[in-house]
Amino acid sequence: MKYLWAAAHRGRQPTEIVKSRQALSRRNRRLNISVSFPNLSVGEPVHDSGVSVFPLFSDRAAEPRYRLGKDAIADDTAVVTEIDEAGSVPELVVENKSDIPILFLEGEELIGAKQNRVLNTSVLVAARSTVKIPVSCVEQGRWRHTSRRFAASQSYSPSTLRSIIRKSVHASKRAHRGHRSDQQAVWRRIAKLQEEHSVESPTHAMADVFEAVEERITGVKENLQYIEGASGLVVAIGDRIVMMDAFDSLETCRQVWSTIISGIAMDAASEEMQECRVDRKDVEELLSRTQSATWEEREAVGEGREYRGELPDGKLATALVLEDAMIHGSVVSA
Repeated sequence: MKYLWAAAHRGRQPTEIVKSRQALSRRNRRLNISVSFPNLSVGEPVHDSGVSVFPLFSDRAAEPRYRLGKDAIADDTAVVTEIDEAGSVPELVVENKSDIPILFLEGEELIGAKQNRVLNTSVLVAARSTVKIPVSCVEQGRWRHTSRRFAASQSYSPSTLRSIIRKSVHASKRAHRGHRSDQQAVWRRIAKLQEEHSVESPTHAMADVFEAVEERITGVKENLQYIEGASGLVVAIGDRIVMMDAFDSLETCRQVWSTIISGIAMDAASEEMQECRVDRKDVEELLSRTQSATWEEREAVGEGREYRGELPDGKLATALVLEDAMIHGSVVSA
């Protein structure tokens, strides 16, 4: 190896070689990061309609140091709009008018303005700041204002859609193109959802599919309610673990639990019912693989640091970390 290094740097000044070695060292550190997930224990699952939800209990749960985007939008301390009058499909603007950060979660749906969108990654918007956030369109057939501001939806991206977005954003970040998704693949998945549920939507909106199966989704949500003390959840459909979300706070988990379940209920509504064949040991193995994964640090959109990793079975993981505390960590099946 030292001979290859010497050949590659023949003719360069000593200071240049030192700088190159330092740059290589920094790059290697970036590619071999161990993200410190909290120690998570797995509780007894609850089941409904082919869905199994395993609660996760943390030894580090704390009070949140931020507000959730849906609450801040509701009281106008967060204003989400198109980037300008013309708009841009993959970007929106968030203005935080409050004195504390605001957390927007990957997979959240924002409705209104020129077309409905979902977030491509979790973003912590600093106090008294304005940030552009990366999004995907989930309403292909509309490009006109129905409102000037976005509202928060009560629906959440199904795991199948999160998987498509997660995979393409991972590739985009590696290519230094930002948090861009494969928009065509997103639209194809929404079209498939409409076909599966025989929904005709004038604007090809994901929201219209949720409305069409609202009664079924409500039933699943009622049977899979928040489990007291949980700071995260792992969801399996049939014999597959499809996603994991873990938070730094019990209160955050409590507030977003039902919304996340809405997306999972959509997944379940699209599949034939299967008996659950995932047990606690399977979930514990997932957590162990996540803890030991090799992570890459990527530039975060707002505050904090963002890490991305790939598990041996191909599942894709992300973590948003602030001051060494993991705000939101998640794993999505690819």
